[in-house]
Amino acid sequence: MQLHPQPDWLSRLVPVDEVLSRIRPGMSIFLGTGVAEPRTLVRRLMASEDNNLKDLELVQIASHGNDISLDALRAHKCRLKTFFPGWVSREALSEGLVDLIPSRYSQIRRVIASGQVPIEVAFVQITPPNELGYSSLGAAVDVAREAMAKANLVVGEINPQVPFTLGDTIVSVEDFDLLVEAVDPPVYFERWSVDGVMEKVAANIATLIEDGDCLTFSIGSLFEALSRCLDGKRDLGLHSPFFTDAQMDLVKKGIATNRCKPTFRGKSLASYAVGTAELMQWLDRNPIVEFQCIDSVCDPVQIGRNPHFFGIFHVRKVDLSGLIALHEGSTRVAVGPGETIDFVVGAEISPGGRSVCGLPSRNREGKPNILLSIKDYPSQLNLRESVNMVATEYGVAPLKWRTLRERAQALIEIAHPDDREQLFQEAKAAKILYQDQIFLKESAHLYPVEIALRHTFKDGLEVRFRAIKPSDEGEMRRLFYRFSERAVYYRYFAPVKSMPHARMQAYVNVDYRKILSIVGLMGDPEEEQIIAEGRFIQEPSTNFAEVAFVVDERFQGYGIATFLYRMLLRLARERGIRGFTAEILASNKAMLRIMEKESRTMEAKLFQGVYALKAPFDDETPSP
Repeated sequence: MQLHPQPDWLSRLVPVDEVLSRIRPGMSIFLGTGVAEPRTLVRRLMASEDNNLKDLELVQIASHGNDISLDALRAHKCRLKTFFPGWVSREALSEGLVDLIPSRYSQIRRVIASGQVPIEVAFVQITPPNELGYSSLGAAVDVAREAMAKANLVVGEINPQVPFTLGDTIVSVEDFDLLVEAVDPPVYFERWSVDGVMEKVAANIATLIEDGDCLTFSIGSLFEALSRCLDGKRDLGLHSPFFTDAQMDLVKKGIATNRCKPTFRGKSLASYAVGTAELMQWLDRNPIVEFQCIDSVCDPVQIGRNPHFFGIFHVRKVDLSGLIALHEGSTRVAVGPGETIDFVVGAEISPGGRSVCGLPSRNREGKPNILLSIKDYPSQLNLRESVNMVATEYGVAPLKWRTLRERAQALIEIAHPDDREQLFQEAKAAKILYQDQIFLKESAHLYPVEIALRHTFKDGLEVRFRAIKPSDEGEMRRLFYRFSERAVYYRYFAPVKSMPHARMQAYVNVDYRKILSIVGLMGDPEEEQIIAEGRFIQEPSTNFAEVAFVVDERFQGYGIATFLYRMLLRLARERGIRGFTAEILASNKAMLRIMEKESRTMEAKLFQGVYALKAPFDDETPSP
């Protein structure tokens, strides 16, 4: 028995010209965004020469397609009012042909619902109705419901190529005054190309992501690359304005399961889908992607309910204080401060949340992307206190709770090596860095980025190891002041009482051709703490190297010193060094045992309580 008679929606289809005949000059018309743009209606509207289609106001959250032509804008046939520039060229903006409404995504729905942005007509793209007369809004929930509620004329453009998505997407054909059939395909976006530099940026960001983290993905080559770098991660969550092909890959691989999310558990959350025809087919009636209105998806409080929320943002420029300039709307898809700020704040609210901005060290013209100041760049995100980290292909700069001087040091270290000296000199001239700050020009190209690993010791103690950087000065100074007098004496053979800037900066600025220093770090990457350091200094005349290492006394007994010494052994052998030498106090039994254990032919000479050790390398050196 048929419980509900099939609605006769086919009889309600009308030609597009009939819809356009209902438009009057000066009307305000809402259009769906991106893949949801009703292209058949828009194209006919742009092409028509009818006298009633004059001085129209087109309202669109963001314009991602090319159907609203510059010619129509210049002829004053219509004027675009948008919250985000999207495709809009700089030329259209400079000519005053577009009205931009600065806004945050999370606030747009209430602006539309309040009537502050008037809407008289709504053009909305929908799927073909099912047997019960219900359609889906498809690949963009947008603020279509609010626009439909405000409009006096609601027109549905039925497109069979639009996916029937689930969530807050279901509408009845009874909600529409007129229906038309689409003859144009939806707006599709090819997958973004990825170059080697962007792959390295993404790989550096991927090292920060832990199992169970909830991520915001956006649009562009950084996110395309990042999805490829997350193999091996488990139970990631996705909470983003946009759902893309890159996110589809993560779900299909079983990397993004959304199991750890307290809201919409087991589902990826989005308001829009932007991508290929393959993505749209995959989304059709797919229950594991939930589409909700942008005020829900972009609400910072809702975002912050996800523990360990990781905000990831592709930015254009960054200055030495941590101020960010975002990409402008000169391409078909751009992300502005209105989207970014909600997710930055959401990451701050989230327990264990953090945010990272990624960018290549140089742009396509070979110009620096890390600058002394970005005051002349538009689309700025003036939330430097909220950006935890910045990543380039040369590493990750932690900024959280760092002073402006420390931020500048960290950002210079991830700038392009050929740009670092100028940045350094500019920062000194601006009194950001100490006037006696050291810069070793030769070391800019020599930092051994490949020395990076993590190891879990007993009791689950995880330590990350990498080569020392000049910006480690503050942390190394704090490590020194945590040492007991005995530990200081073991390391320096003297009762050293202080470690001023001049002495410590000379210690952390190393010539990597002669010296290799490895630090061990604990804690979150943006709040990391140095707990160990080991180094060797090559002696060219003998091709031996003097070695020394130290571990924070709170973490002795875990095997960190042995692990660090083995790292130094391996790295020294790779450099062709023949063996280690060391001077160790006779009372320093722990260091003596480590060197004795790792060397079969160690020579030891005792003089006035100090052992002079010489340990030629064996044929086989243990790997850490």
